[in-house]
Amino acid sequence: MSNSNTHSDPEPRETIGATSGDSTRKDPEDWVTGDEPMTGAQRSYLDTLAREAGEELPADLTKAEASEHIDRLQGASDRTS
Repeated sequence: MSNSNTHSDPEPRETIGATSGDSTRKDPEDWVTGDEPMTGAQRSYLDTLAREAGEELPADLTKAEASEHIDRLQGASDRTS
């Protein structure tokens, strides 16, 4: 019985949580969808960060605006960013 499984190098996988030296990260202002309403995940995480920081933010942020607030609040948070 021969082994029909040939092993080739897998294609590079997209990752999240890369280091700050990641050159694939785009400025939120350059996002094609940056002017769309923030996602549910952004809203949930931003709500947590804002409460921890004692801040109130508008609920109608765009994806880009939410991302910028998340980055700012993560920098000021005790959480690991």
